[in-house]
Amino acid sequence: MNRDNYCVIMAGGIGARFWPMSRTDRPKQFIDILGTGETLIQQTYRRFLSICPPENIYVVTNEKYRELVMRQLPQMENHQILCEPSRRNTAPCIAYANHKIATQNPNACIVVAPSDHVILREDIFNEVIESAMTVAKENDWLLTLGITPSRPDTGYGYIQFNEGIVNTDDKRIHKVKTFTEKPNLELARTFIASGDFLWNAGIFIWTLNSINKAFDNYLPDVNQLFNKGAAVYNTPLEQEFITKAYSVCKNISIDYGIMEKADNVHVLMSDFGWSDLGTWGSLYAIRTRDEHGNAVVGENTIMWDSSNCIVNMPKEKLVVVQGLNDFIVVEDNDTLLICRKEDEQLIREIVTTVKETKGDQYV
Repeated sequence: MNRDNYCVIMAGGIGARFWPMSRTDRPKQFIDILGTGETLIQQTYRRFLSICPPENIYVVTNEKYRELVMRQLPQMENHQILCEPSRRNTAPCIAYANHKIATQNPNACIVVAPSDHVILREDIFNEVIESAMTVAKENDWLLTLGITPSRPDTGYGYIQFNEGIVNTDDKRIHKVKTFTEKPNLELARTFIASGDFLWNAGIFIWTLNSINKAFDNYLPDVNQLFNKGAAVYNTPLEQEFITKAYSVCKNISIDYGIMEKADNVHVLMSDFGWSDLGTWGSLYAIRTRDEHGNAVVGENTIMWDSSNCIVNMPKEKLVVVQGLNDFIVVEDNDTLLICRKEDEQLIREIVTTVKETKGDQYV
């Protein structure tokens, strides 16, 4: 295994759209949503053990989740868990990891991945990542993975690519033309029909040298801020420095701050059974369904004259769902949600309303 291969797992999100199962004190990445016996972060960590030495895998999370990470990934050392004192989006998260890794190995090639994605075909995923890392080491490129879309989904970002093949052995790689955030349905249909758009998986591959140059060019203030901690990374003074750095660091995503601006961004077209599990609808899309299109978790749940629903109930509770079509029905943590699938984007607003009217205990 190549000792220059590194992985940064981003695990700081709160997963509000998976409420009520996902809560502020236990977000979806720490939950066994798929019923496999592994939480999403455990699956992600295991997946990268075939690509990187275990000591080269880092998790970036909020400091309130340190204990959760340590409990679910006990094989990780303390210095491999990077704790953010506040949420500042993905660019600061990646910059922090970059500068910490730089003190260990300036020749690092890094894959950055969210902790809460589902990969159904892990053998293909491993091949894609290994190919991308080989290409990244040979070229001064910022690589991202694009997923061949199967439907006009409004919950994903999109990548438009140039159809010409670039000069590399992997013919799935194309130069990126544009990035588009979550479109409306009409625009998503136009993207699918055009044939030159991919879903943005939010998984990045680059060398430490390439991504640091990009930070210098497009986010120099962020890069300089974290570079000031070079002498304290991997020492007892690291957390104190990070707390001060985050108090003044801007809130900005890597997509907006760098990927949409850089001229050396390439995408590797992929299809490995990917879902970002951003919504209950995305979970419905990968779950096994009955003859009426219902995806049901709950040993004592009876579906009566209902179709195309996603239902998640405690196994000990007898539940009868009658007369519903295209609904989300979820109970967890003494909270019940009944919502039309087409309105699932409103769940964030619902959570805000619950917090305002009922307090923090339900969110």
